[in-house]
Amino acid sequence: MIPGGGQPNMQELLQQAQKMQQDLARAQEELARTEVEGQAGGGLVQATVTGSGELRALRIDPKAVDPDDTETLADLVVAAVQAANENAQTLQQQKLGPLAQGLGGGGIPGLPF
Repeated sequence: MIPGGGQPNMQELLQQAQKMQQDLARAQEELARTEVEGQAGGGLVQATVTGSGELRALRIDPKAVDPDDTETLADLVVAAVQAANENAQTLQQQKLGPLAQGLGGGGIPGLPF
């Protein structure tokens, strides 16, 4: 039952659900094409990921390479990738969050909101 005592229009509900599904698919495709970056060490290491979290590029400034200290370089790489992934999650929330709310606010499986 819906407020006011009437029955929901099943055809209308189905159309709304199909539209939300199409909007979600479009947003996911856009996320897969959009790239965001993260950096560490003041920009010595930069990582580029898609909005869906796929690592696309990793740039390391030669100044960051010290053969006697590869642990620091590894830490910078991890930090840059983590920063890029955080930026991708923010983008996901911006693009998909409103759609998840339209689905009843339960979120989208596999996404952090």
